[in-house]
Amino acid sequence: MEKKKCPQCKNLILKSSPTCLYCGRPNKFITKEYVNKKWNKDNSKNVFDYIFTNKFLVGILLSIFTIFIIIFS
Repeated sequence: MEKKKCPQCKNLILKSSPTCLYCGRPNKFITKEYVNKKWNKDNSKNVFDYIFTNKFLVGILLSIFTIFIIIFS
């Protein structure tokens, strides 16, 4: 693991660490791109619309299937 000196307290810290373990100074500035890269997800999509659309499609398919069963029995 590569280490570098913290600019504030001059202790060695890992380059991949988000903050210095000794003084708490941020090693990297926390931005939306950093969070998305770190957690590998996009925060801009609306989860409610995705869930509602899937439930709506399942409801339509279930009602069509029920109508076919009633008609052909």
